[in-house]
Amino acid sequence: MTRYYVFNGDADGLCALQQLRLVEPADATLVTGVKRDIALLERVHASAGDECTVLDVSLDVNRAGLLALLQAGASVRYFDHHHAGEVPVHARFEPHLDPSPTVCTALLVDRHLEGRHRDWAITGAFGDSLGEQATELAEAQGHGNDASLALKELGVCLNYNAYGETIADLHVPPAELAEEMRGHADPLAFARVSATYQALRKGYEDDMRKARELEPARRVSGAVLYVLPDMPWARRASGVFANEVARAHKKSAIAIVSVKSSGDYLVSLRVPAESKVAADEFCRRFPSGGGRRTAAGINHLPQAELEVFAEQFLQFFSQE
Repeated sequence: MTRYYVFNGDADGLCALQQLRLVEPADATLVTGVKRDIALLERVHASAGDECTVLDVSLDVNRAGLLALLQAGASVRYFDHHHAGEVPVHARFEPHLDPSPTVCTALLVDRHLEGRHRDWAITGAFGDSLGEQATELAEAQGHGNDASLALKELGVCLNYNAYGETIADLHVPPAELAEEMRGHADPLAFARVSATYQALRKGYEDDMRKARELEPARRVSGAVLYVLPDMPWARRASGVFANEVARAHKKSAIAIVSVKSSGDYLVSLRVPAESKVAADEFCRRFPSGGGRRTAAGINHLPQAELEVFAEQFLQFFSQE
């Protein structure tokens, strides 16, 4: 029997995985990639009796891969908070799906494990920009301001590391980062001893300093659009920068457009919780779009469609 863990390479996927591996220490094959590399189940070639756990990637995007695994005789356990579409019913399929805007995959795993490694769930929630939920759990755990801040910084840096067009854009491949995290029950201890994490913190600070110097390409009441330069640092900073700009403009939708090596674009979208138009709903207007209600994206926006996207974004979210 082979065990597979298939997970998003961001903070939420990593922290969900970390919790499970602490209670399931057996070796497993890891399948992951950059943040937007989410069609992952097609890479798993499992057989009857194999076990596959999927973390923080859309079921809707991975439907064909999921059905193929079940047909091959594998068992699949699925934790996710993105749009799922129709959920299959099968004796060897165990879904843990919740698209609520106040949960992330790390919190779904925490729910499943009844809080056995909650500090890693808190780290994942901070990284997934669920600051209110993470802070509340940290306080319930008895953490003071310093500990909560350390968990937040770790979550943000883990999340920052996943953004890039390819693995080469990242400081550390997510699978390597997962292996370094493995065995550390205490994320605060991991943050203190990990030289890799300290390098991530420095990279984050350097990249975000450059991002904060940028000006919006378009801005109206209710909508802010940035187009980032064609540089690795900009691709790395794109997701965390989107979250930061969203916190600074809480009543506005935020679109961050990054240039891909092909000359086409990748889009990160954040919208207020009370927005009449959901982020994933808007992004699914484009062929490679998806996500969840308050945070979504478009994996491939053709160069010729940038102006169409910009006009629709401003039209849909303008409050004027």
